[in-house]
Amino acid sequence: MRDEPSRLCVRALHKRFGATQALAGVDLDVRCGEVHALVGENGAGKSTLLKALAGVHQPDSGSMELDGRMHLPDGPAAARAAGLAIIHQELALAPHLTIGENLFLGREPRRGPFVDRRAQRAAARAALAKAGRAHLDPDRLLRSLPPADRQLVEIARALAHHARVLVLDEPTSSLTEDDIAPLLARLRALARTGVAVLYVSHVFEELFAVADRYTVLRDGRTVASGCMADIDHDRLIAAMVGRDLEQVYHRSPATPAEVVLELDCVAGVRLPREATLSVRRGEIVGLAGLVGAGRTELLRCVFGLDEVVAGRLRVLAHVGGRSPRERWRQGVGLLSEDRKQEGLSQAQSLADNLWLPVLSRQACRGVLSGGALARSAGPWLERLGVRCRGAHQTVAELSGGNQQKVALARLLAAGCDVLLLDEPTRGIDVGSKAEIYRAIDELAHARGAAVLMVSSYLPELLGMCDRIAVVAQGKVLPARPAATWTEHTLLTAMATGREREVVA
Repeated sequence: MRDEPSRLCVRALHKRFGATQALAGVDLDVRCGEVHALVGENGAGKSTLLKALAGVHQPDSGSMELDGRMHLPDGPAAARAAGLAIIHQELALAPHLTIGENLFLGREPRRGPFVDRRAQRAAARAALAKAGRAHLDPDRLLRSLPPADRQLVEIARALAHHARVLVLDEPTSSLTEDDIAPLLARLRALARTGVAVLYVSHVFEELFAVADRYTVLRDGRTVASGCMADIDHDRLIAAMVGRDLEQVYHRSPATPAEVVLELDCVAGVRLPREATLSVRRGEIVGLAGLVGAGRTELLRCVFGLDEVVAGRLRVLAHVGGRSPRERWRQGVGLLSEDRKQEGLSQAQSLADNLWLPVLSRQACRGVLSGGALARSAGPWLERLGVRCRGAHQTVAELSGGNQQKVALARLLAAGCDVLLLDEPTRGIDVGSKAEIYRAIDELAHARGAAVLMVSSYLPELLGMCDRIAVVAQGKVLPARPAATWTEHTLLTAMATGREREVVA
């Protein structure tokens, strides 16, 4: 790649929040026509840096320049006007409006006092073409689009407002595997037109596929930068965490005991269609499958969130369907794949979230004490290494990895014997993943819990699980020892739903 001039330049950026030094010397250069990877653990300072670029936070010291001019916006609108657009993990779109209305919301072209619909449609078509979606009708409602198209509509909106720097924060978190490659190809194409792309992701495969250069943040500082071609996975991980992670996946010897979760031809209202599976104390069973195969629905049936319409379900000697309240009482805990909407109450404290399913255990003569809840939550938060100011802090203030640790700590605190884990490490950094893997391993192999785990990341299933079952088209294929699977045989079974090709 040519040595292009810097389009975005950050030097010695500092930002403090009370006693917390969020940024302690960040340097970043994003060049014209490149895709630049920004990586670091949760809590490394990535979110604070992006908020400074967007004008949400004002830095205490240091400098930011965009195309050689000082960049100090007083809000996201000013940042966009300057040519820098940030596309967040949670898309900021209005599903009930059309594509064209979303592209120009708040900045509609006008003819006198009226919106110029003809000009808006023409400009929308031009922006969609730049984003690789020329076939989309600007008058189509946004809610009718699949997630991949919505992501590109958000990119088109930035291009419609002449963004020269495009920042994408975990852009593939809600996309299927089939959608990711076209998005990365489109970003490469945009970079060739001179747009500078800053790409934030925890998925190393994406970073090595799309990025030209990288910058690593750790503890609020820039600790490494260079060309992606000159670094490998292991050295990038070591730069992120400040140490070598010799064994990311920690799996102790398993000694399975009695069966505590048993499904016999279980069917839900829509999915699963037919699920036969057993999980024993002291083992981790993984569920692999394509999006829409019925993995999440299976966990929801077990936990009582979805109705079981056929078959037999036995959990800890309890037969038949039960409500989530009863499942908690029985010692069954669910970690949802959507921690923001279902997994945690963002506005409540860590202590409230930790004890919410079993509040009655913390009551003294029917009275709950906030101080007592916080004190009793402390050891559980420390056990999982949750980085926080204290148990009184709200969940929304934590990074994604620390939020996920809180969700898992809740299952530990409740003393669950059966853990249903749906994408337990989605969207979190490799250091936090390693800590969560160790906690899951300890629960199953040292403490004798039964773990049923859904994951879309096949190395995670192969590295963590004792047995793996494939869910294909609503049916569960027989679980096999993890050692008999490879990524290839798993993908074959997931795609075909056939057993005869799965043994390595």
